[in-house]
Amino acid sequence: MRTMGVAVNPYENPATSRPVAEPSPAGARFERISIVGLGYIGLPTAAMFASRRKTVIGVDVTPRVIDTINRGEIHIVEPALDMIVRAAVQQGYLHATSTPEPADAFLIAVPTPFKGRDHQPDLSYVECAAKTIAPMLRPGNLVVLESTSPVGATEKVAEWLAGARPDLTFPHTHGEASDIRVAHCPERVLPGQVIRELVENDRVIGGMTPKCAEAAVALYRTFVQGACVVTNARTAEMCKLTENSFRDVNIAFANELSTICDEAGVDVWELISLANRHPRVNILQPGPGVGGHCIAVDPWFIASQWPREARMIRTAREVNDSKPKWIVDKARREIAALADRGKPEREQTVVMLGLTFKANIDDLRGSPALEIADRLRRSFGGTMIAAEPNIGKLPPSLPGVRLAPLDEALAVGDVFVLAVAHRQFEGIASRLRPRQRLVAAVAT
Repeated sequence: MRTMGVAVNPYENPATSRPVAEPSPAGARFERISIVGLGYIGLPTAAMFASRRKTVIGVDVTPRVIDTINRGEIHIVEPALDMIVRAAVQQGYLHATSTPEPADAFLIAVPTPFKGRDHQPDLSYVECAAKTIAPMLRPGNLVVLESTSPVGATEKVAEWLAGARPDLTFPHTHGEASDIRVAHCPERVLPGQVIRELVENDRVIGGMTPKCAEAAVALYRTFVQGACVVTNARTAEMCKLTENSFRDVNIAFANELSTICDEAGVDVWELISLANRHPRVNILQPGPGVGGHCIAVDPWFIASQWPREARMIRTAREVNDSKPKWIVDKARREIAALADRGKPEREQTVVMLGLTFKANIDDLRGSPALEIADRLRRSFGGTMIAAEPNIGKLPPSLPGVRLAPLDEALAVGDVFVLAVAHRQFEGIASRLRPRQRLVAAVAT
């Protein structure tokens, strides 16, 4: 059993390991904390440290983000975050800048996408962040990679830092005696509940050495109430990839089941509800695919590093990546059916219900709904609008598509593609007229 305030020592045999005491007082050595990357993870993390009266320097490359935060405002949608940021800025505990400043601890929270058809990890943002903070380092500092990364990325960070600062020593060459501590601590939070989960969730902390891990535990104990479970850096990296690969495989099963049921004339939603009455069955709900910055990306890090071994993980990715096209094909059949009944395609209006990668947030990153909209936009000859209540304007990737309120969309639409289960769309099927057609990628 894991206990709050106790870390597990991974440097012993896991089968016989015993709890080890955490440093006390927690976080006492870390009064100035620098966070590179002020996005969906970096900004909430910065806010939590600042709320504990730590001086936080947020570093970002986007002037709009910097200016917004320094006004005490936020550039993302996340409940309660705006109040915490406003208070932290007004009290002088948080400021944003494009130029790194000296600190006691440095957290890297920048994107780690993949590139190319073989989905190789792109660590260029992490490398840039490491080289940006390198001039600020001094003996005793801690560097934590929070970005979800392929196995071995934390070691690369240490190498990049060492290359930029030959006057300092790092754990990959000097072990416990290094001047700089380096660790990996992946986030595991749910958009829309980030603040609560940052505080309450357990954290997996992977140090390049035991002292690196000990320093990182002391840092996160500043605000984390969940257990800080200690391991080595490579295991921590693989842990995050494993968590999201597990979820991806389970989603793929549900998505594949939905396509089979469509061919069989079976209501997949009813089927899953019935199957889940089995005491040892818990099938997830199918959807339009998988999006976001984690589940749609992380499994590729495993598949690209171990292509022969990761057969199920790769197949799950392919199943989920194919779902948007399947939804588009269903929408095209409805468009064709209306044309056969006398309404030409050029006179039809297709409505996208939702564009974000999950319900009730404003995050469009990797959204399968966006892919569906783009595929339809390029193949559809009529008018296309999007009803997305969580954003103020459409991305440049959807030229020719207009953002419209839901009431207007309901009045003019012919074919509706329900891609995201926003609360505003609850019961949407009952609001459609008989001539209007609904393609539901999520439960209605």
